[in-house]
Amino acid sequence: VIRFLPSPDGEDVPFVRIFDHGFQGPGGQWYIEKSLTTIGKADPVSEYNSQLWATKLQANQDQVRKQKRKLSYYSNIYVVKDPAHPENEGKVFLFKYGKKIFEKISSALKPEFEDESPTDAFDLWTGANFKLKVRMADGYPNYDKSEFMSPSALLDDDDELEKIWKSQHSLSELVADKEFKSYDALKTRLDKVLGLNGETPAPKTTVEQIKEKAKSEPKMPEISEDDDD
Repeated sequence: VIRFLPSPDGEDVPFVRIFDHGFQGPGGQWYIEKSLTTIGKADPVSEYNSQLWATKLQANQDQVRKQKRKLSYYSNIYVVKDPAHPENEGKVFLFKYGKKIFEKISSALKPEFEDESPTDAFDLWTGANFKLKVRMADGYPNYDKSEFMSPSALLDDDDELEKIWKSQHSLSELVADKEFKSYDALKTRLDKVLGLNGETPAPKTTVEQIKEKAKSEPKMPEISEDDDD
């Protein structure tokens, strides 16, 4: 059981979003890096993926899906109950979570039905504890069963709440420029992982692919413009 905490002292939001990439190249090397798109900058993987996708070739688009960026959220949490690790109870941690849990936070704030009251999960007094339930589904952790409890104050002691608030980790530091590698460094790593030898070649266009294929295959009957696709 955890409690999402409000924005740290001096910061504006109770969570940050970070995009990253994690994929393996044809030679077996891995590219595991944060994406510069997190901080609004150009990123070599996103640029290369755009080139591949624009070809409209199935193989290239499959590669893009493999190399696409992944979204994670980070918030401060207070551990209310942890049967497996009771030593964590009463402590503040940075918590990394995905889209599913963020959707539950959003749904609590803007419930679907009129008879449900909105709950700000990050409020120390009117928020709600969160039951983190993890199960394996198709080999991956699944959080569908996780749920918020009834709204209540985290603690009855305002002095203790202030101590918890002031003990939070900075979220803005997670998305500071210094936490990201430069474009050139990421480009060098990408070229090495994908075997591009220092320069990212422009993917073949659909037209180029068709011309090459036509050289080795018998011609098909022409289709009139009136025919359906």
